[in-house]
Amino acid sequence: MSGAPAVPASAPAVEARGVEKWYGPLPAVRGIDLALARGEFLTIFGPNGAGKSTLLRMLCGVVRPTRGTVRIRGDEVWGDDEGWRRRIGLLSHQTFLYPGLTAAENLDFYARLYALPDRRARIDEALRGVELTDRARDRVRTFSRGMQQRLALARTLLHDPEVVFLDEPYTGLDPHASAMLRSVLDRLKDGRRTVVLVTHNLSQGLEQADRVAVQVGGRWVSDERRGQIDAAGWERVYTERVAAAV
Repeated sequence: MSGAPAVPASAPAVEARGVEKWYGPLPAVRGIDLALARGEFLTIFGPNGAGKSTLLRMLCGVVRPTRGTVRIRGDEVWGDDEGWRRRIGLLSHQTFLYPGLTAAENLDFYARLYALPDRRARIDEALRGVELTDRARDRVRTFSRGMQQRLALARTLLHDPEVVFLDEPYTGLDPHASAMLRSVLDRLKDGRRTVVLVTHNLSQGLEQADRVAVQVGGRWVSDERRGQIDAAGWERVYTERVAAAV
């Protein structure tokens, strides 16, 4: 039988080897290696300008690395086989929503793009998950920034991706919406889905994580299991690590 070989069950959900990104003579990301198992939740902390968002964009195929390789479940990002694209969902600073369409129409567009069965049921479920059912027929241009962020989260998860990338998802959310997002992230920790979160929110980012990395100047200065970290002293430890690496 012809066709692509099956992905080994042991293949990392996300794997990066020697990943670097340079803009002319300026390095944004320098020599990062990582391997995330299926079901792991990684939080990446770091100061502004540390290259966290650039790293995330390389991991999900938005930006091509200057050097190094990235694989999603064994498929090389930017390789010939683009099956990896269906396995990922991205929530970034851009919502990728169309302001002239309603919330439901936006989700329907992406449901058609992914050729999802039972589109109406999937859309209704996604809107319920971010508490926007009552705004389904309203145009996105009438939404607040926080509501757009919630709808963008629904878009991110609509096709049930195996790997979810989240870049500062708490931006623009009020306390109620932040609590809703935490609830969604808790549901993502189902042992099946792998999550990479970039955030400045030290308490929430630590609370969700199985694994924590700190990135400064384009490099990881630490990478450890959540169980190795004392939550009470984390802010102090983080500040010391950043100061020592600058």
